[in-house]
Amino acid sequence: MSWNVAISTSTFGEGDDTPVRLLNGKGINLRINTVGRRLTEDEAIGHLEGMDGLIAGLEPLSRRVLQSVPRLKAIARVGIGMSNIDLKAARELGIKVSNTPEVPARAVAEMTLGAMLAVCRRLLPINADMHNGKWQKILAMGLYKTRVLVVGYGRTGSKVGRLLQALGAEVNVADPGIEASSLKDGEKLVPLEEGLKTARIITLHASGDELILGENEFSLMREGVILLNSARGGLIDEKALIDALDSGIVGGAWIDAFPEEPYKGPLINYSQVLLTPHISTYTRECRREMETAAAENLLKDLGVGL
Repeated sequence: MSWNVAISTSTFGEGDDTPVRLLNGKGINLRINTVGRRLTEDEAIGHLEGMDGLIAGLEPLSRRVLQSVPRLKAIARVGIGMSNIDLKAARELGIKVSNTPEVPARAVAEMTLGAMLAVCRRLLPINADMHNGKWQKILAMGLYKTRVLVVGYGRTGSKVGRLLQALGAEVNVADPGIEASSLKDGEKLVPLEEGLKTARIITLHASGDELILGENEFSLMREGVILLNSARGGLIDEKALIDALDSGIVGGAWIDAFPEEPYKGPLINYSQVLLTPHISTYTRECRREMETAAAENLLKDLGVGL
C-alpha cells in the first residue's frame, strides 16, 4: 500500500537528507512545505488534503483542521511541545500523535547557555562598538556564584541546571510539578514568587503555554535582571516585558519563542534584547536526530516496518 504524507516543517531534511531517504525508501509519497514558514490554519487544511500522515511543526492543528482530513491516521511532531495540536480531537478521530522529546533538550540547553553568556557579558553592544571602530570595555555579569532561576525542570531545564552548576552558578528551580528530591545536589526548589525576587538571571523552560511572567511578576524582580525564553512565546506578557525594559527592571534578554512567528513586534527596537528566529534546536546533529525520530514514529504509527 502506498501512503501519502505531508511535511509541514519548512526545513525538513535541509541539513541532512537521512529522514527524507528513510521515507522515500519505504515508498512514501511526500508533500513538502513550499511557503518556507509556519503554515496558517487554512494553509494546513490545504496542505493536508488527501494525506494519510503528517510530519508536523508548530502549525495550528485544531479540531477544524483535523476534521478536514478524514484519511489522516498519524501525526509525528518534530520536537517536544504539542500544544499546537488538539490532542482531544485527535484521540476522538483515531489519529495517533507522537513527538521527539529526548533529542531537542541538549541543543536547547546549549543554546540557552550561549545566549545567557552573550547577554550577561554584553557581547551585543561590545560587538557593535568594535564594528564601529570604538574600543570600549564594558563591565559585565559573570555566572560564577550568580543566582539563576530555572523555571521548568523538565528535560531541558534540568540540563540547563547542570551546565550552570558546572560553571559555579547558584541554581534555584521553580516547578510546581516536581519534588525537591528530584533535584541535583546544589540545586534548590523555590516558589516562583520567591525565586523571582532574588534571581539575577531567569530562564524559562516550562512546557505549557500558560502565562508565567506578567506585570505582577515583573514587579517582583530585582533591577537589571537578565531574562531568557526559549520555551513558548505565550509565557511572557510582551507589554509587561517592554515596560520592564523601559524601567530598567530587565537589563537584558534573549527571546527565541514568540506568540506569532515570524516576529515583527516592538522588541526589535531594543538593542539589549537578543532575538533569534526560534532556532534553539537548529543544529545539524539535532535536526537530523529529531527528523529521523519523527519519520520513524510516523512509519510505526502507519504500520510500515522499519
